[in-house]
Amino acid sequence: MAHRWKNTLTAADVTPKAAYLNRRQILAGTVGLGAIGLAGPAAAANMEPNTLEEITSYNNYYEFGTGKEDPARNAGALVTSPWSIKVDGMVDNPGDYALADLLGGLTVEDRIYRFRCVEAWSMVIPWNGIELADILAKVGVQSGARYVAFETVVQPENMVGVRRRVLDFPYVEGLRLDEAMHPLTIMATGIYGQPIANQNGAPIRLVVPWKYGFKSIKSIVRITLTDKQPPTSWNKANAREYGFYSNVNPQVDHPRWSQATERRIGGGLFAARQDTAMFNGYPEVASLYAGMDLRENY
Repeated sequence: MAHRWKNTLTAADVTPKAAYLNRRQILAGTVGLGAIGLAGPAAAANMEPNTLEEITSYNNYYEFGTGKEDPARNAGALVTSPWSIKVDGMVDNPGDYALADLLGGLTVEDRIYRFRCVEAWSMVIPWNGIELADILAKVGVQSGARYVAFETVVQPENMVGVRRRVLDFPYVEGLRLDEAMHPLTIMATGIYGQPIANQNGAPIRLVVPWKYGFKSIKSIVRITLTDKQPPTSWNKANAREYGFYSNVNPQVDHPRWSQATERRIGGGLFAARQDTAMFNGYPEVASLYAGMDLRENY
């Protein structure tokens, strides 16, 4: 059944481009931003730009260091071309796909989405990407598949964080198949009409806007269809704090801080916090969890 949602975000709600992107890391080339993207009904507040220095401190990509300024400083070493993605498991057409071949013939769309970090800060980001459902349809999902697993590239010689073993690399994530097939779920290849910068997950990353940001795995090199719930990196590291679902839920606090409010990046360090919406303001996904205890299944 087709899903429906309202687009309430506009370009005025977007975290300013000059603030969000580290200009030194933008790759050459453009992708048209011909349309305002898709978003849930809760309107976001207008934002004032932060300085470039402030915003580049807000990147989580532990393969390049745990400090929030580390990815912008270190991710330039990431090799993103050539790039291939292994597709395996319960699919009709497994194989090692060159990125252009995997995405060829599919429609790149413009989506303006809220982005909520588990650390209780947020942004509004204009992504360019392809619905994951279209990619999965292209490779052919077999009837017994129930989950989609993802894996991030490991380049030890280029990733200082991998050598420090902060997490059990490679970084892995997963979705239930119905979550993966929802039209809000995209594989993003661009931000602000330009290819994704390395520190943001070049050349392709997952974006699941109703979940905390760590679910949106970066720099993907493997997609696996499976009938078993896949392991996920933060859940393996600390299951008490990071559940498999990790839906944005202001009623379920992180054990070490409240999730009821968030600080919008671009509003300044002393801006008033705003209330966090259930599912990050995307109620059209609520039917995916009908009958589930969203406190137990956090």
